[in-house]
Amino acid sequence: MRAVWLREFGGPEVLVPGPAPDPVPGPGQVLVEVAHANITFVETMFRATGFGPFAATLPVIPGNGVGGTITEVGPDVDPALIGRRVVSTTGGTGGYAERVAVDQSAPLPVPDGLALDAAVALLADGRTALMLARAAGLRPGQRVLVEAAAGGVGGLLTQLATAAGARVVAAAGGPRKVALLRERGLDAVVDYREPDWTDRVRAAVDGVDVVFDGVGGAVARAAFDLLDRGGRMVSFGLAGGAWADLPEAEAAARGVTLIRPGGTPDELRALTEQALAEGAAGRLRPFIGQRFPLDRAADAHAVIEARATIGKTLLDVR
Repeated sequence: MRAVWLREFGGPEVLVPGPAPDPVPGPGQVLVEVAHANITFVETMFRATGFGPFAATLPVIPGNGVGGTITEVGPDVDPALIGRRVVSTTGGTGGYAERVAVDQSAPLPVPDGLALDAAVALLADGRTALMLARAAGLRPGQRVLVEAAAGGVGGLLTQLATAAGARVVAAAGGPRKVALLRERGLDAVVDYREPDWTDRVRAAVDGVDVVFDGVGGAVARAAFDLLDRGGRMVSFGLAGGAWADLPEAEAAARGVTLIRPGGTPDELRALTEQALAEGAAGRLRPFIGQRFPLDRAADAHAVIEARATIGKTLLDVR
């Protein structure tokens, strides 16, 4: 089968397409014929440095999320699963390939009415957005600032906050992303690369009750300063290269709660199921901004690292 290999850590160019043995489902496993592979920012960090939650010995096929069709099952697995459209995590590696064998408990069925590529776009980002929104305890009338609002998670957070009745300010980096957010129906949009962006937030909503921080660094620090007493700072990403330096003592003195939520495997699975159901119902609408064929995984990583992407980036395998 075709796959993409990581044989050494480094720049995007270390992702090299090449042949790989066809996986065979063992006891308790199913074989997924991959149509789309998910790409996350943390995968670019793993490729560059080995950083991240993926325990792997090189060489390895990277990729932790796929969508496709079950075409084969291992011993003692119900053959009725064959033909089912599914999304699945892979255990951390193996996703940038035409086929992947996973435990039969890993895949989730894609609901009727939800396109397979949209389901893959919701696999990681949908559950993350739902987890963050739940942790923030969104309520009607709250003023919510979403950083990296043109990204996969950020775009879904703007939808969830709006649906909760919040007043949303979307922050993104650069005029192209700002224009996209306005095209998608958001009125209060700011460019956090502009020096007066925090003044523009205050002009729109005065103070802020909740910040969803997907950037980190100086942007997150500036967003933190916008929070009123009793506010919540929910951190989920470091697109700017580093987590924000937000001392807990300073936050406590200002009555601000710092939140970096997580979940158990069972909780994350339930959130993924919820995200897929919300997508099928039209209440969560992922935006797929970039698609690359499998053998151009290096190009996909390069545009993500250059902060040149909008919405979700997928590898189209078939």
